[in-house]
Amino acid sequence: MGDEIRRNMALFPIGIVMKLTDLTARQIRYYEQHELIVPARTAGNQRLFSFNDVERLLEIKALIEKGVNIAGIKQVMNPVSKESEEATVLSEQSEVKRRELSEPQLHRLLKRELLEKRPGKASMIQGQLSHFYKR
Repeated sequence: MGDEIRRNMALFPIGIVMKLTDLTARQIRYYEQHELIVPARTAGNQRLFSFNDVERLLEIKALIEKGVNIAGIKQVMNPVSKESEEATVLSEQSEVKRRELSEPQLHRLLKRELLEKRPGKASMIQGQLSHFYKR
């Protein structure tokens, strides 16, 4: 799979995101309502989240745990619109790839992404989600 999967490609249903972030569906929908994340929607209106969405949710969770309210989070984090580069993309190609991936393959893909070093940015997702995987 590798590089053809971009960080904003819609891959994860809300159930997996809930497990990964320890957030409830209600919390995730609330952050979406406040335009802090913009998951893609399938034809059946199912939310699909990207690596970027999961990372943003973990950043929001960390800020909430530090006592920052939604207004403060909105000032710290730029709102995401459906037209922005950070918005989750659901294309015909990404939908085909997502359907080809089994849940174990999604987990391996996420693990690889977690272990990847990105210059200039220490990823919160690496620390927050590292407990999700056995070494």
